[in-house]
Amino acid sequence: MLTPLLLAAALQAAPATDLRPDLGWMAGYWLSCEPGREVSETWTDPRLNLMLGAALTVRSGRAGWELSRIAPVDPTPAAPLAYFAQPEGQPPAVFPVVASGPSRVVFEQASDDDFPKRVVYERDGDVLNARIEGVLDGQERIIRWRFQKAELNARCPS
Repeated sequence: MLTPLLLAAALQAAPATDLRPDLGWMAGYWLSCEPGREVSETWTDPRLNLMLGAALTVRSGRAGWELSRIAPVDPTPAAPLAYFAQPEGQPPAVFPVVASGPSRVVFEQASDDDFPKRVVYERDGDVLNARIEGVLDGQERIIRWRFQKAELNARCPS
C-alpha cells in the first residue's frame, strides 16, 4: 500500500518519454512559403528505426540544403533515436530524443556550445511546425518553419 507521501510523488512524476517513438507522422513532402524564402522538407516513412530527410531552402537567389536522418544513436537494440543533421555536407550534429508525444518530438544535443541546441517537430493536421532553439552570440534564438503538406516537388506560388 502506498503512503500518502509516496502516492503524491507518484502522481506528480512526469510521464516517461518514449526515446524510440514512431515518427511516421513526419513522413511526406512539406513546403514552407514565406516572403523571399521557400523551404521544402521531405521525410521517408520509418523503416527499421530509420528515416531519411532532405531539406532545400531557396532564398535571395541562393539554394541551401541539408541531409538528415533519424536513427538509433548506436547499434544496440534498445538505443534511443536521434536526429543526425548534416547541413551542406558538414559532419553530422547529433540530437538524441529527449521528449515525445503522439505528434511531437524534441531532439537535444549535449553540447551547450553549438547552435542549435534543440530541434522540435510538431504536427497539427496538414501542418508540420518545426523550430530550432538555442543560444547564438549570447542570446536565446528560435527559428521557426510552418510547413504545409504538399505534393512531391510542389513549389511556392511566385
